[in-house]
Amino acid sequence: MSRTHKDSPKSKQVRAASRKGRERRISVRGVRRAEPDLRKLGRALIDLALAQAEADAEAQSADESPNPESADD
Repeated sequence: MSRTHKDSPKSKQVRAASRKGRERRISVRGVRRAEPDLRKLGRALIDLALAQAEADAEAQSADESPNPESADD
């Protein structure tokens, strides 16, 4: 049996449920290195910044869009 238990029935249920639109749970494990991988760190930082900018833009556009219910009043 593998150490990660990827073939267990429970893990298959979890994978199937995550495909149905549920959020993923991400696990990160650190590896000690003499020098940090600046390329990976920079890419991760850029990806986080882009995701945050996208979320901010969606929130702002949701705030600016007129409410269709108030137009009927």
